[in-house]
Amino acid sequence: MHIRRLTEEFAVAATPAAVDFDALYAAGFRTVINFRPDGESPGQIPSRSLSAHARDAGLRYVDLPASKFELFTSLVVDGAHEVLKSAQGPVLGFCASGQRAAIVWAAARARDHAVDQVLGVLKSSGFDLGFLRDDLEAQADRANWHGADRMAAKLNALEPA
Repeated sequence: MHIRRLTEEFAVAATPAAVDFDALYAAGFRTVINFRPDGESPGQIPSRSLSAHARDAGLRYVDLPASKFELFTSLVVDGAHEVLKSAQGPVLGFCASGQRAAIVWAAARARDHAVDQVLGVLKSSGFDLGFLRDDLEAQADRANWHGADRMAAKLNALEPA
């Protein structure tokens, strides 16, 4: 299994085989995120089987399927952002090749890191995804709007009725 480390806390790979999960745990990973929808290709291992293999190996398994058209949706990016914030130990994101996992990581990371930094990490890991700059900037802006929405809700809660 070829694993590409983006950071000390996050790496990507193609979908692991059943026998790979014990090795992932031994390598220090504690959470795996499956970004691959079931039925994407013939012979693909279903998510529920991958989940059982991960659990048997002692790994937390998160199923966050994302087709190429869903990579920047709130459901996917918010989900990845929350998993990455709450993970206890390194996380492996996987899909068919690892690229989709890297893109979702970048979208989530852009919410609280500079887009240039995120693109630099991707490039140094072998992913030349500069064409995603506008999408990543939109994620960074989205995080700012979410913050403004939360602040407005807090202020509204403080106003007398």
